[in-house]
Amino acid sequence: MEADRFRHQRLPKPAVPSLPPPPPPPTNNSAPAAKPSLLVTCTLRKRTAPEITPTERLIQEEQKIAEPPLRLRRMPREKADELRSKWHILVEGEEVPPPARDFCDLRFPEPISRMLREKGIVQPTPIQVQGLPVALSGRDMIGIAFTGSGKTLVFVLPLIMVALQEEMLMPIVPGEGPFGMIICPSRELAKQTYDVIDMFLAPLKQAGFPEIRPLLCIGGVDMRTQLDVVRKGVHIVVATPGRLKDLLAKKKMNLDNCRYVTLDEADRLVDLEFEDDIREILNHFKVKDNFKAPRQTLLFSATMPKKIQNFAMSALVKPVVVNVGRAGAANLDVIQEVEYVKEDARIIYLLECLQKTPPPAIIFCENKADVGYIHEYLLLKGVETVAIHGGKDQEERQSAIEFFKNGKKDVLVATDVASKGLDFPDIQHVINYDMPAEIENYVHRIGRTGRYGKTGIATTFINKNQTETTLLDLKHLLKEAKQRIPPVLAELVDPLEDAEAIAKASGVKGCASCGGLGHRIADCPKLR
Repeated sequence: MEADRFRHQRLPKPAVPSLPPPPPPPTNNSAPAAKPSLLVTCTLRKRTAPEITPTERLIQEEQKIAEPPLRLRRMPREKADELRSKWHILVEGEEVPPPARDFCDLRFPEPISRMLREKGIVQPTPIQVQGLPVALSGRDMIGIAFTGSGKTLVFVLPLIMVALQEEMLMPIVPGEGPFGMIICPSRELAKQTYDVIDMFLAPLKQAGFPEIRPLLCIGGVDMRTQLDVVRKGVHIVVATPGRLKDLLAKKKMNLDNCRYVTLDEADRLVDLEFEDDIREILNHFKVKDNFKAPRQTLLFSATMPKKIQNFAMSALVKPVVVNVGRAGAANLDVIQEVEYVKEDARIIYLLECLQKTPPPAIIFCENKADVGYIHEYLLLKGVETVAIHGGKDQEERQSAIEFFKNGKKDVLVATDVASKGLDFPDIQHVINYDMPAEIENYVHRIGRTGRYGKTGIATTFINKNQTETTLLDLKHLLKEAKQRIPPVLAELVDPLEDAEAIAKASGVKGCASCGGLGHRIADCPKLR
């Protein structure tokens, strides 16, 4: 076979057949000579064109897959700004790629487009309109969007495209990979993201595309099962920081070929003190000749505390900031109702609140003891209920989530472990059994309802246990979202409201100190 290959290489190329000799110059009595036909001209050009190697052809095909079409890339700036204004999208950064009007603009493989249609995802959401072109162009990105905005597809679909490109260029070998990874703050969110990836990979494989192997890398699962996937070669890793750091430290996995990283719910990662773990993970990227291999980093967050801003400055390179809703703002599709309820009357009033809407509903509590108490109380009252909190093991939590998602249970009682990232698309009602101390957690909790353009209700119990600062933040949030402000909050007087009135008169939106980013969310000096 080897000899045949060299033999064929030594064969002379067939001579290009010459065209018939040109006719003699026309005389006064003869008609003008006919030009060579278009078919003959194209044939000659193909025969005389330099040969393209299989690798070069594959690279060309790869670039066609990755890049949005030329008409999108050449969209006039005025048209791009008009589309962003229509979708209320704010962008910052240099040479921001134009937004995509629909999924057809992005030229995903047909199996992916078909799956989007089957799931009823026809029109991209605002974060997808701008976020997908940025991610597909290879730029670092900071995505700021409220929960339920559809941001998961913004980093999942480009990651699948990266994995496909790498596999087409050079098939993966045992022990190699990953080419891209997604880091999540909780096991539940990681599992949910993994399921979304798996949903799109199945039709790709059925259509004959190269097999893409994903790995769910979380604690609470036998590490040997995860290592079996790594040994075969893994394209995509969805992980929590603890287990991923453990595998990297033990040299069971490396990031030599990883070129794409997403940090989902970055504010939550920082809240849970994972920042040092993330930096340690990023330090595992390959260094050659004192130069780190290029990587694309995407960071998504509903809020932008100072810690996140500082981290982004150190971890991202010239990022594009895509903002579809002020950092820390509440979803306008949620009707927010705030009720003053005495501490010992909450459990009785809870049953009355559950009658406001049909199921499913989520009840949030600050501590595990309240979760257990409410769970038992509702079961005694005949309500189909499940509960999750940090004290339950992974199997119990996952089982409860599946029962709730599949409609076998009507109510989920949870601590904040479930308030971020988990996607329950049809939640009718969220009840805050207690008001969280941090207003960002309130935003994340009520974001479980009112998703994908649907309207939901959020009921929050308050009483004398909340600090005045927390209640003032809640009042400002309700005012901004044009919600009814109950008398107990309306009576509260902000000592710096005069300063805000002055700022408003001078054209500054929101608080003069934090620029309207939210007092606690922006670590506003007003609270110091």
